[in-house]
Parts: sequence; C-alpha cells; structure tokens
Amino acid sequence: MSAAIVTILLCIGYLVFTIDKKQENFPVPVVLVLIGIGLSFIPYFNNVEVTETLIYDVFLPGLLFVSAYQFSTDALRRNSAIIGLLSTVGLGLAVVLVGLAIYWIGGWFFSVSLAGALVIAAILAPTDPASVVSILEKSSPDKSIADIVDGESMINDGTSIVLFTVLAGMYLDSHSLDVLSILGEFVYVSAGGIILGLAVGWLLSKAVHVTHHRDYQVMLSIALAYGAFQLAESFGFSGVLATVSAGVMLSWEFSHTNKEDHYRESLSGFWNVVEPSLLALLFLLIGIEATEYLAWGNWSLALAVLFASIAIRFLIVGGTFKLVASGRQSEDVWKKSLLIAWSGIRGSMSVFLLLQLGAMAQEGAADELISLSFSVVILSLIIQSLGIHPLSKLLDSK
Repeated sequence: MSAAIVTILLCIGYLVFTIDKKQENFPVPVVLVLIGIGLSFIPYFNNVEVTETLIYDVFLPGLLFVSAYQFSTDALRRNSAIIGLLSTVGLGLAVVLVGLAIYWIGGWFFSVSLAGALVIAAILAPTDPASVVSILEKSSPDKSIADIVDGESMINDGTSIVLFTVLAGMYLDSHSLDVLSILGEFVYVSAGGIILGLAVGWLLSKAVHVTHHRDYQVMLSIALAYGAFQLAESFGFSGVLATVSAGVMLSWEFSHTNKEDHYRESLSGFWNVVEPSLLALLFLLIGIEATEYLAWGNWSLALAVLFASIAIRFLIVGGTFKLVASGRQSEDVWKKSLLIAWSGIRGSMSVFLLLQLGAMAQEGAADELISLSFSVVILSLIIQSLGIHPLSKLLDSK
C-alpha cells in the first residue's frame, strides 16, 4: 500500500470525523466502511491489500492501548465480575450456542459442518466498542453500560483468539477436541499475557517519572503499546491481553500520583490524534477488503445469523447479571442486558480472524465461511451501530 493511498484514506477519514460531530445517527465507523466499499470499485484502489498481519501488528496494539489507558480503573473494579464472566465463560458459551444455531440455520442454505459453524461463531465472538461507546455515553443515562461494553471488548479479544485457533485447527486439520489441552493453552496464553503486561506497564510507568520531557513520555507510551504486544507474542502469550494489561496498569499508576493531569495531558495530546487516524484507516480498509467477499446470494442467512447471535448474547448477558446480582431480577436489568447485547458489534478483531482463516485454509476451502462471516460483520456494523441511539432512547422512555 503506497504512501499516496494512505494519505488519501487519512484525508477521507479526517473529513468524516470532522463532519460527523454528534456520532449518533451515523456513527463514524459505519460511514467509513460504506465509503471503503465505494472506493473498492475505483481502479486506483485495486492494489490495496489488507492482510491479517497488518491489522494484528499495526492497528490492534495502538487501538487496544488507547482503550485500556483511557479506561477508568474504578469502572473496571466496579464491573469486574460482569466483565470477567462475559469475556470468558460467557464468550465460550456464546460460541457454542451461536455455532449450533449456525449449524441448524445454515443447513437450509448450504452444507456446513458443526466444526465449520463453530469457527464462524468464534470469528463473530469478539466485540468492537469503537462504533458504540461514544454513542452510549451520550444517549444512555446508565454510564455503567458503556463501561461494561468497553471493558468486555478489551478482554474478549484475547479469549476469542484462543478459541478460534483451536476450532480452526479442528475444522481445517480434523484435530480432535481435547478439553484439557484447550484449558491448558488458554491459561498459559492468557495468564502469561496478563502478567507480562502488568510487569511491563509497571516498569514503564516508573520510567515515565524519570523524565520531564513530554516527547520522551510519549515515546515510552509507544514502546509500551507495541513493545508489550510483540514481547508477549514472542513468548507465545496473548499480545492483546499484554497490551490491555499494560495500559490498565499505566492508568492505575497515574491515578496514584499527584502529577496525574500532567502525564495524561502529555499522552492524550498524542494518542487522541493517533486513535482516529488508526480507526479511519482500519474501517476504510475493512470496507475495501469486504467487497470481494460480499458478492453472494445468502444475505437472508447472514441476517438470520446476526439476529440469532444478538438473541443468544441477550440471554447470556441477562443470565450473567442475574447470577452476579445473587438472583435478583428486575425490568431494569433486562433493559440493560438488551442494550449491552445490541452493543456487541463485530469489527476489527473479527476481520483479523477472517483473514487469518483465509491464510490458514487451502484456496477455496473456507470461502463460504469467510463470505458468510464477512456479511454478518458488515451487517452488524451497519444495523447495530445505527440502532444504538434509538434503542437506548426507547428503553430509557419506558
């Protein structure tokens, strides 16, 4: 991808961010994806290639770090039980139930194995808060909803990669299901990433205090965001969880110093520019890449899968709230659960897993799975993003 194309995409992204001030009726990511789809029909953009490595190594570390660093540690502590359950046990249960639903519904449209259905479910499992958190913060009076959606998405990215790797191996290589092996790998990858991220985040937070130069403090934050990610991956740990843990640790350390405003101002001045730049490029590239896989006739199946996954997520979120609340149930809990379930939009991590599946499979072996998954991701970005604001207002009025 040439520098000229990157510059053009950034200019388009900045214009969209500037025009869409409220980010309510037409959230920025939706607009960018649709523009990206339009750009794919222009010959100048035919040579744009989006790879899983580009998304995983370039875009995700920066976006994850910003989310984690800006996430309130107090909010994480208050909602730790629901966030922890939804991003681990809840995600695993969702993959199984959505996989079964896809296996049953998909059988009416094309031949799909149970293993293939579970792979699609794992691809659709991670959520992306970029499209909805700002909308939830403005439109919902319950601020904990945005905190839960944001916190869950940071952690479930790491969980979904482990599940996808195992299930894709079963589908492509006919590996048998070994529950103990899966649990062992999950503990190793997750715990290793979290511990390493906390350690690196603590060390870098101390290093920031050594210098008073804001430029150097920003440089250290870049080293933390991408260094923790790559270091964890080199040990076979989760780079996603390492970067998230490092960002949370840095935020926590800053909250316990009398110079918190100084440090946050230094970092925010840089990352508040980097984040929309990465988001603009990412969602435009998703739109450009998606067009290749969207020329198929099973959009009714994609819609059915999308709404089945939302319904299953609603039941899981509601059940989790009921469990955490010691069995207490109220109308407000189910309203909250519905809004959280609808806010579980698929985005960058799902696209990475799609491209990863395409790289792992022999040519043509997983085309139908990838086309279905890409269609669900695009529909999720458009339908769920556009529905967040009216749904939150509707539930608030009742």
